[in-house]
Amino acid sequence: MIHMIQNAKDQAAALAMAAYQAAVADGTLPQADVKTAPVEIPKDAANGDFTTTFALAASKALRQPPRNIAQTLLDHMDLSGSYFASAEIAGPGFLNFRLAPNWYADVMAAVESEGAVYGTSANLKGQKIMVEFVSANPTGPMHMGNARGGVLGDTLAAVLEACGAEVTREFYVNDAGHQIDKFAHSIEARYLQIIKGEDAVPFPEDGYQGGDIKDLAQSYYEQNGDKLLDVPEAERQATLAQYGLRVNLPKMKSDLQRYKIEYDNWFYESTLHESGYVAETVSLLTERGWTYEKDGALWLKTADILRDHFRKAGKKEKDIEKLDLKDDVLRRANGFYTYFAADIAYHRNKFSVRGFDRVINIWGADHHGHVARLKGALDALGLDGSGKLDIVLMQLVKLLRDGEVVRMSKRTGKAISLSDLLDEIPVDAARWFFNAKPDTQMEFDLGLAVREDSENPIYYVEYAHARICSLLRALAEEGVGVPKQADVDMSLLAGETELALIKQISQFCEEIRLAARDYDPSHINRYLQELAGCFHRFYTVCRIRGEEPAVQAARLKLADDTRIVLKNGLKLIGVDAPEKM
Repeated sequence: MIHMIQNAKDQAAALAMAAYQAAVADGTLPQADVKTAPVEIPKDAANGDFTTTFALAASKALRQPPRNIAQTLLDHMDLSGSYFASAEIAGPGFLNFRLAPNWYADVMAAVESEGAVYGTSANLKGQKIMVEFVSANPTGPMHMGNARGGVLGDTLAAVLEACGAEVTREFYVNDAGHQIDKFAHSIEARYLQIIKGEDAVPFPEDGYQGGDIKDLAQSYYEQNGDKLLDVPEAERQATLAQYGLRVNLPKMKSDLQRYKIEYDNWFYESTLHESGYVAETVSLLTERGWTYEKDGALWLKTADILRDHFRKAGKKEKDIEKLDLKDDVLRRANGFYTYFAADIAYHRNKFSVRGFDRVINIWGADHHGHVARLKGALDALGLDGSGKLDIVLMQLVKLLRDGEVVRMSKRTGKAISLSDLLDEIPVDAARWFFNAKPDTQMEFDLGLAVREDSENPIYYVEYAHARICSLLRALAEEGVGVPKQADVDMSLLAGETELALIKQISQFCEEIRLAARDYDPSHINRYLQELAGCFHRFYTVCRIRGEEPAVQAARLKLADDTRIVLKNGLKLIGVDAPEKM
């Protein structure tokens, strides 16, 4: 796809190099090993639209002051037919370029020709990437961390797809192991309390205390009575755990669908145990010499693995010793495999069986200690966990109402779940606000999320789109349609707010690339707010409806291009682009 900012950068770099070669040809500058210098966008628009440090970078090789080199380059530079109207020297030897009208015209032409795919690229074409996110324990309702991880994972997957990657969205269902055992014991205790009385049956000290556990036990009892009272304990617990999962998993899926999240795959931990894949994975680690037995349990030499990892990364020995590295149990003395063993097997499956080139997990910040251990275990299996597994750690969410921290739902009086949140605020507002920079703790202002004014960023952006749609409808009623780019007189779009809006439109391709590179989809939120701001300023300064026909046509075309980009950006974060508000 067309990336007009990159095109301009590439052209500015080529112009500087061509000017140098022309200067070498006539003997003005000496021949030397001169590299193409990067081209950047100056922070201050007064310094031009693009700038290069070519002359500064070449100064040592050419043994001349940078400003002398820059002047010589200018004397030999031919801008005819390029995207630039002029170039000038600034500071110690920067070469600053100013854009010509044809670049702005080509930006608008790109939006027209690409439409709904404007902003996408083939940067990651051929890469098979998995994004695993939420993966909440199916033992209770989803909470605020899951709400944040959900939109971060889903939007990250969308920007990776927009860059050409083949992306799989996956939910890992922890339906085996310790937490399911605890789940079973908790429901069992509540079930027996219903039959025998609360005082007659002790509740497990580490059991799940939530009201949802009582609800599950009550629901099972209402449907089946006391038929599990006299069956063996193991059978009773297994039956109640499966019942709880049959209730909870569909609820999780429906909550996520309400949140506009659809997974390509739900992967069940139990399948890894039932197929023997966990045992096989542990055996492979043993064959490679990375395990040992102690106190009847099988241990992974995690400390040794991580020491090797940190040494290869260049960490000093004294710093490694300060880390207090510990080994991990893979198989307990009772023969059961640990969650860590299953997690290693699961990630081995992602690479060895399903062949993903890259795996990205969205985890809560409380899992930070697990990152190096898992990557190290995959390295020990020869799977390059350090290079191919990326973990995005997200910080906590603090809910606020009227400046006060909120922990309980008004409706249920319990901890706020994703479902409770979506009962209180629009889904689009939740997706917008949770798509914040992952490594920062966020404050979610419930009052702000429902405000209908410019203080609410999602309202501000959606209103820009609706405002353009309203304009298009009004002009359509007068028989005026959006013109083709070829019919627009670009010389009529020469005002400061008009050119600023076109430049902002051109930035969309770059922001998608940066969002994919940084694993930070909040680039899209920030971009859309800036685009909406540019449009609102343009609309205030530049009259469209009722203006002289040629001016009206040019400005209408620019407004419609803005509409297309706003819609494309909102779609990336799973938010509607309303036509009326």
